[in-house]
Amino acid sequence: MMMKKWQRNAPCWCGSGKKYKMCHEAFDERILSYEKKGRIVPDRSLIKSEKDIEGIKKSAVINMTVLDEIGEKIHAGMNTQEIDDIVATTTAKMGGIPADLNYEGYPKNVCTSINDQVCHGIPSKDVILKDGDIINVDCSTILDGYFSDSSRMFMIGDVDPEWKKLVEVTKECMEIGIKNVIPWHFMGDMGHAVHQHALDNGYNVVKEIGGHGCGLEFHEDPFVSYVSKPGTEMLMVPGMVFTIEPMVNMGTDKIFIDEDNGWTVYTDDGLPSAQWEVEVLVTETGCEVLCS
Repeated sequence: MMMKKWQRNAPCWCGSGKKYKMCHEAFDERILSYEKKGRIVPDRSLIKSEKDIEGIKKSAVINMTVLDEIGEKIHAGMNTQEIDDIVATTTAKMGGIPADLNYEGYPKNVCTSINDQVCHGIPSKDVILKDGDIINVDCSTILDGYFSDSSRMFMIGDVDPEWKKLVEVTKECMEIGIKNVIPWHFMGDMGHAVHQHALDNGYNVVKEIGGHGCGLEFHEDPFVSYVSKPGTEMLMVPGMVFTIEPMVNMGTDKIFIDEDNGWTVYTDDGLPSAQWEVEVLVTETGCEVLCS
């Protein structure tokens, strides 16, 4: 759908206070040129204002502080409910709200996914971290209506070298994703670069679950695939905010959801999976990592 025409001398739709012709007119015309060629382009609702970006950054301070604290305290013998308690306490102390809690019925403040759990592992007093485990802690925060989202991998004790390599290569995949966020290029370019690095190392990337727009809502458009082809998917333009979070499996890319809790995603072959996540802002020259 073509974007609504804006009066050149009216205040710009972005809220900058500038006249449209001095602010986003050329930007809109450039997007329209891609849309006329049949390409997928973002609408104005996906372009974050300076106020939005500052709000997301403040939310991200809490999110990253929580993950830092987990990194200092996580250890073998700890149960994953203790991780959830850290998230709840620290987030509240800093004035935020855990975005995970009650999101579409999710019962906890954070996701803790261990070994063959791809994502959405539910914290529990009954799940004890053991020497050799790898765990993804996926934390999301709301502050003053702004959402931040990131996750980190933690290796518990003496981890098998092959599992350690999986964690390290997955982090490299995320970093390659960051480097390939280039304004006026396509998300498929970035996704392909991520996928290729995983394949080159003998791994597979989950197809069904990917990144997402984020900032004013927990999950916004677009869906961010990491198994895409160059020149496909949505056009990346300055002001867009989304997550880069490839889920990389040591074995098959096939997955299944726990029938009992309806949330936790597992690898189909029981081999481990790893994920790192950052939230990025597309800029005029590349991207800025807002939350990591």
